[in-house]
Amino acid sequence: MTEWWFSRNFPMKRFLLFLPFLAACSNTPQITSYLSPYRIDVRQGNFVTQEMVAQLKPGLTREQVRFILGSPLVADMFHVDRWDYVYRFQPGKGEAQQRRLVVFFQDNKLTRVAGDVVAEDGTKADAPKPAAQVIDIPAPAAAGAATPEKK
Repeated sequence: MTEWWFSRNFPMKRFLLFLPFLAACSNTPQITSYLSPYRIDVRQGNFVTQEMVAQLKPGLTREQVRFILGSPLVADMFHVDRWDYVYRFQPGKGEAQQRRLVVFFQDNKLTRVAGDVVAEDGTKADAPKPAAQVIDIPAPAAAGAATPEKK
């Protein structure tokens, strides 16, 4: 009886024939770079721009903030006076980018905003971006002092 590796139906001979060609291709890194799979860009969360943050004023209601920024990604039940807007962009090739904006309320009115949202313009592409930036919104003046008196 013949052994199983000598049988006609076993494709071992074809594999042994192509083995030198496979070994020759392993030393060329250019071929493997062309054969890498396509990876899509993944965007997650709320994209908040500096123009959107510039529209925020102290004293805005939760509904007005939701209209400007959209629904928050995280509305924690343990911190009801805090909304977190988180955005993450993972390009197919490259490093992930993440932005974060936190909006604080007191008595259902906007009090302050903190985060790392920075305006992006094409002129300063090489400038390093700060890791975090706190944006203070000044408190409005008293309603009677801000308006001129009518005669």
